[in-house]
Amino acid sequence: MTRTSAGILLYRHRQGVLEVLLVHPGGPFYGNKDQGNWSIPKGEVDPADPDYEQTARREFLEEVGHPVPAGHLIDLGSILQKGGKTVYAWAIEGDIDPKTMSSNFIEFEWPPFSGRVKRFPEVDKWVYFGPERARLYIKDKQAPLLDRLEAALAAPDALNEGTE
Repeated sequence: MTRTSAGILLYRHRQGVLEVLLVHPGGPFYGNKDQGNWSIPKGEVDPADPDYEQTARREFLEEVGHPVPAGHLIDLGSILQKGGKTVYAWAIEGDIDPKTMSSNFIEFEWPPFSGRVKRFPEVDKWVYFGPERARLYIKDKQAPLLDRLEAALAAPDALNEGTE
């Protein structure tokens, strides 16, 4: 069965420069892994309730600790990640201070086969990056989402479409 996720790419303009919010996965697997491991806030769609936009909104709240800002969502379409997961994404303009962001926690056995369950934040860092720098940090298969956002922002009528 194909896994599907949905997420939100938050963007803002600072001194006329576009910045996008990326999140770094928490837990022991990614602690020392930086470039190429950041992502948009996203999570898996429940097959019993496959509402992609609502999943994206829920996951944003869980991983950022804030609801998705009010405004028009820009549909960025979908991408296929290396592991075969399809990710549907939307972008929205907003400016949330990373110092106020927080993540939910996940639990799993760590170290493996130890019988001990440890608790880790699902996300441990939140950073706004300019597009060039974001391309260094985001998972390579998610980079087209940055291209699509830039293209949408360059086409003024794209900002008047979408949902609230």
